[in-house]
Amino acid sequence: MSIFNRRPPAALLFLFVLLPGSANAAAPLNYLEGHGSKADPVVALTWGTLAISVGVTAIIGILLIGAIWRRGTPAAIDGRIEIVHLQHGMEWIWIGVGISTLVLLAVCVWTMIVLARIVSPARKAPFTVEIIGRQWWWEVHYVSGNAARDFTTANEIHIPTGMPVVFKLIGADVIHSFWIPQLSGKTDIIPGQTNRMWLEARKPGIYYGQCTEYCGVQHANMKVLLIAQPSTDFQGWWDRQLQLASTPAAPTAELGQRQFVVHCGSCHAVRGTDAGGAFGPDLSHLMTRKTIAAGTLPNTTGNLMGWVSDPQSIKPGCLMPPPALSGPELTDIRAYLQTLN
Repeated sequence: MSIFNRRPPAALLFLFVLLPGSANAAAPLNYLEGHGSKADPVVALTWGTLAISVGVTAIIGILLIGAIWRRGTPAAIDGRIEIVHLQHGMEWIWIGVGISTLVLLAVCVWTMIVLARIVSPARKAPFTVEIIGRQWWWEVHYVSGNAARDFTTANEIHIPTGMPVVFKLIGADVIHSFWIPQLSGKTDIIPGQTNRMWLEARKPGIYYGQCTEYCGVQHANMKVLLIAQPSTDFQGWWDRQLQLASTPAAPTAELGQRQFVVHCGSCHAVRGTDAGGAFGPDLSHLMTRKTIAAGTLPNTTGNLMGWVSDPQSIKPGCLMPPPALSGPELTDIRAYLQTLN
């Protein structure tokens, strides 16, 4: 089962929110821990407002229980309950309103400080990542300022650790929302409008993300992985992504390349081949990705073949139609796809 599909028992949700322990840390969409310079002040504000909210709830509960405990059963007069006007009742109201106003004002000032701190990175980002939200996957363009070193990938984002990265968010069809909770807050992706955000990862690791604006039947399966790497590893990954696909040496894979161009090349692209489709994800270096179908399945041979042969059974409603492939054609295409490293 995918880690994204695990659902904690309802009885544990309260503990999940309150306890920053190992179970909380292991949650894939954990917003109570930050791992970057942008996330840190937001997480501190989140914990602060959570503590204040819990404190207010506890105080109100204690006062309510105390009032119920102290208040006796009023005497009835002719079947009616006597109304008793207590003295100094307004003083408690003024005290409560005054304290609440001060707390809310402090939270408001704290929020403004955090927003001002995270509006832009402290230093210039070395490159830009363009994210195009589609039903139901992420198109990813790396833009360096040198067109010869720009490339396109899908669903998995790599960034170097310790460096801010600017994202341009573009909508291709409906409204989506881009969220990597341990690194940044949510930003909507709106057709006809380009939004910007930035994030930074302090340490290497895999950070899970999700579309958080309902965008259709497969909204829940529009996931994204962000992989933070040391700068040298990231540079090696970038250089590898620029390499074009070569003609496979094995006869089966070579035949599979031709079959792929015929059956899949109008929707998918593989750089260095005649497959130049732009409707579906770019599949150059497909086998270097950890997942397929926008994080729906681990990228294994069995899952890949199941996805290619019948995508609708895995992701109903997705815009990839079942291809008309015979068994031998599917085998040849599998052999070819496994060469896309």
